[in-house]
Amino acid sequence: MTYITSIGLDVHARSVSTCAFDPFTGEVAQRTFGTDAAEIAGWILGFEEPKAVYGSGPTGFALCRELRAPGVDCVVGAVSKMQRPSAEKRRKNDRRDAAFLARLLATRNITEVWVPPVEAEAARDPSRALDDAREDLQRARRRLSKFPLRRGPAFDETDALGRRRGAWTRAFWRWAESCRPSDPAAAAAFDRYVACARCAESDKRALEKRVLAEARADRWRGAVEALSCIKGIDAVTAFCLATEAGCFSRFPTAGAHASWLGLAPSEHSSGEKEAKGGITKTGNSASRRALVEAAWHFKSCSPEPKAPPAGSAVPAAVKRRCDDAAARLRRRHESLGAAGKRPCVANVAVARELACRVREVGRRAEGTLA
Repeated sequence: MTYITSIGLDVHARSVSTCAFDPFTGEVAQRTFGTDAAEIAGWILGFEEPKAVYGSGPTGFALCRELRAPGVDCVVGAVSKMQRPSAEKRRKNDRRDAAFLARLLATRNITEVWVPPVEAEAARDPSRALDDAREDLQRARRRLSKFPLRRGPAFDETDALGRRRGAWTRAFWRWAESCRPSDPAAAAAFDRYVACARCAESDKRALEKRVLAEARADRWRGAVEALSCIKGIDAVTAFCLATEAGCFSRFPTAGAHASWLGLAPSEHSSGEKEAKGGITKTGNSASRRALVEAAWHFKSCSPEPKAPPAGSAVPAAVKRRCDDAAARLRRRHESLGAAGKRPCVANVAVARELACRVREVGRRAEGTLA
């Protein structure tokens, strides 16, 4: 028994509904506050050995840190693992939500979310912004490329060897400028699409430079350099994996890391019926996307080991484990393809094993695994 009074917090942008529940006496106290963490902490500390919880969501971890500062035992609960009775789904309000959290905490049915340090959470922001910039660039390019296609012409230039030139090269941009319509209204729309694509390209390059600069910080350099020794993972991807995990040693097993990424297989079995499906996709989407993209490299990569990053000081033992992982994942991709598995299915299976290898290499870089 590490606490007596269970306190549920239903946190919103401008209000916090609270419910304190003592399971020994049955006493319940409810109150609504603003966003002043000091006032909430003073109310919580007035109870006997309290512990507070609120659900994970868009409000983040700021309130948890502010409540912990004056000594409140506060945790963030994983909403995806909270089971609400179906009878209460049509009777939802803030007071009931706070009481529901208090009951779950009293019965020890809360799965706590790891609260990252402030510097780890701050390092995630440029990496996630770069991910958003990639999506913005893809969207802007798609709009621009389809504009001339609706009017007939399509880019079909070839080089001296007869090979079709790639899109978004200098040749493509020259061709795109030649497709500018003569009608003023259409020309205005075309100029807008061109400006958006150009700006998106510039923003993406600037964010990449920022991410690479952050990856050279002492806090992340060891893990980034070690993970970059695995084929398919560059410094930007390694920084994403390291910052999203925060600390690889917090995962007790490799399977726990894969499950946190949403790379665990789904299942819906009951009685004699067994039904297994694709991955759950309930986890960290940024790291999962990075690993799935990295796994495609093992479909056609060479068997030679990858050279370590220039100027890095990766231990020889870590480098050998990275080379062993690349060789095994390459064979794994080949064996799944030979077994008749669809390419996307085989690639996700390789991505799951890659996630396990990433955890191992990350722990070695952190010094928590010999």
